[in-house]
Amino acid sequence: MASYLKDIQDSVIKYANIISKVLEVELEIVDESLNRIAGTGIFQNKINENMEVEGYVYKKVLQSESPQIIYKPGQDKLCIPCPNRENCKEKFEMSTPIKLNNQIIGVIGLVCTKDDEREYLLNRFDVNMEFLKQISEFISITAYEKKEKVRIQTLMELFNIIIDKVDQGVVIISSDNYITHINKNALRYFNLNNDYLKHKIYIEASGEEILDFKEYKVIIDNEKFNLLGNMYPIYLDDSKYNKMFFFRDLKEFENKINKMKALEKNITYDDILGNSVKVKKLKNTIKKVASSRSTVLITGESGTGKELVAKSIHNESNRKEQPFVPINCAAIPDSLLESELFGYEKGAFTGANPLGKIGKFQLANKGTIFLDEIGDMPLFLQTKLLRVLQERRITKIGSNKNIDIDVRVVAATNKNLIKMINENKFREDLFYRLNVIPIEVPPLRNRIEDMKILTQHFINKYLNLFNKEFLSVQVLDDVWHIFYSYSWPGNIRELENTIEFMINMVGTDGILSSKILPKNIVENIVETKINKDDEIYNLKDLEKTTIIRALNRFGRSTDGKKMAAAKLGIGIATLYRKIEEYNLSK
Repeated sequence: MASYLKDIQDSVIKYANIISKVLEVELEIVDESLNRIAGTGIFQNKINENMEVEGYVYKKVLQSESPQIIYKPGQDKLCIPCPNRENCKEKFEMSTPIKLNNQIIGVIGLVCTKDDEREYLLNRFDVNMEFLKQISEFISITAYEKKEKVRIQTLMELFNIIIDKVDQGVVIISSDNYITHINKNALRYFNLNNDYLKHKIYIEASGEEILDFKEYKVIIDNEKFNLLGNMYPIYLDDSKYNKMFFFRDLKEFENKINKMKALEKNITYDDILGNSVKVKKLKNTIKKVASSRSTVLITGESGTGKELVAKSIHNESNRKEQPFVPINCAAIPDSLLESELFGYEKGAFTGANPLGKIGKFQLANKGTIFLDEIGDMPLFLQTKLLRVLQERRITKIGSNKNIDIDVRVVAATNKNLIKMINENKFREDLFYRLNVIPIEVPPLRNRIEDMKILTQHFINKYLNLFNKEFLSVQVLDDVWHIFYSYSWPGNIRELENTIEFMINMVGTDGILSSKILPKNIVENIVETKINKDDEIYNLKDLEKTTIIRALNRFGRSTDGKKMAAAKLGIGIATLYRKIEEYNLSK
């Protein structure tokens, strides 16, 4: 077993020499294996010798974990087995254990070889014993620091191996801004050689952010780089490892974002996935109203894809070459929303941009503005929006000049605007101005037959995004059962998040099972089942609900109805009769 005291032998010898001079006695320090680590006077030439055959007092200290005082060396009962007791030159000995985290790692002993030395120690016994214990503490602290240094070094070696495998650029930086480690991606990016330890690096945040990354200006020698990344502190008591910087190339990242935006610009109604009756009806409506100038009000629950519908309307229209400008009315404070929508003149208010600002309506001129979460717009702005819709012109804050605009307005909400009108929270005249062309986006539970198409789409998306490849990906029946039974309050957005989670958690077999479903979905299914078991249903209502779910799942085409009838365990003629009875033909 490695000796802690041996690892710090130079420091231990220095302690021993200092103590010996201060107390004017001899001193020796041994480790837990009774190897003499340090010694003065008669012990100075015996350093590194093993004391197994003679160190009986020290053995007692190691066993008892307590100090030992020998008033008459050679005559004490502890000295009886010692081969040197007849010729012992010692006059007095006091020793105490050296502990590290409650582990005995050695013994420190004060030894008198002269009567005056013995007299000196005995006269100041309590003081000298306390001093001896404090020296033991100092040695213990030194051993601990050495142990920690080795542990940290081992940890950092492991850490360096890990970051070398990361696909981002990673730089470890010292407290004085020198590079102490850098992975291969960063070496290649900065065009550095293996002598990177010579280079200082300066990293300064610009204050800008893109998604979850911050923009940084990085300087190495005289070369500047603009990067996206994150800085993290390293909580180790080592100045060499002060912080780490993970980064990506800003231009490359922006190009990816632009490519994604370019793809978004081409979104049409064909990108709305699904073959259910409700989705087909939605697509047909989009196709019919796309070329109109009339305002559109898209309603539907959160997560149903209302913005996708709005983009489809824009990209199917003759405005598709012009801007599509979205704004979320719920995400911007009321005090700022007006300036976001209509802009302001320079110096319009304290803190305003000295150059002024162009509003979203002006940016969307000739194109489409998408007012998402319109139900959260404050009443005073609803009045101004109504005037814009009526007059087709805007007025910037701080200006008297009217600006003519040609903008198609598409609004969306997940709120019940009729109820809000009755509660005086939404203007009735604005509602009718917006609701010229109403489009309702169905919730996922009402288009359940699209589940497999949507699920497969999100599986492919996240396999590609996470660079995961399998010979095949299998969705087990228990997952489909839960997917079809769950109510999906978060709709398609919740489904997408669920698939993203499962692709993160999937094993090397590529099997998506209920074991890797998010906990909240599984618990909801169990709770729903328990609640249903406690309820008593009206048989007519139960039959009607079951038929609706079967039709929603399999579709209302002839083949769909045949499959629904088979699943329900009834004949096709009976199904048609029930559809007529419950007025389910639409």
